[in-house]
Amino acid sequence: MRKILIVDDEPNIVMSLEYTFKKNNFEVFIARDGKEALEILQVEVPNVIILDIMMPNVDGYATIEYIKKDSKLKECKVIFLSAKNKESDIEKGMNLGADAYMTKPFSIKKLVEQVTDFFD
Repeated sequence: MRKILIVDDEPNIVMSLEYTFKKNNFEVFIARDGKEALEILQVEVPNVIILDIMMPNVDGYATIEYIKKDSKLKECKVIFLSAKNKESDIEKGMNLGADAYMTKPFSIKKLVEQVTDFFD
């Protein structure tokens, strides 16, 4: 089964994404900040990680740096999903190794398409 890790501190986003991806036959893992995400990544290797940037404890930038340095995680596809929408924010995210960057507010349909494209 395809695995996805959703890392976001906004409960409404987490709930809607969890529901949508479960409906699309994903095994879904949830983290409410980067610290929780790193704990999950010690035991699970998801195919895709949806990652917010502005979160308590460990932000998305620090989280992706960890992911890209870990040999068992570096194949994971990472999508930044963030309210940070300046060109410099998007550039920074992509330079850190993100496979895609979507800004909030976002279309769940487009996000699902982006994720499923990774498997085609």
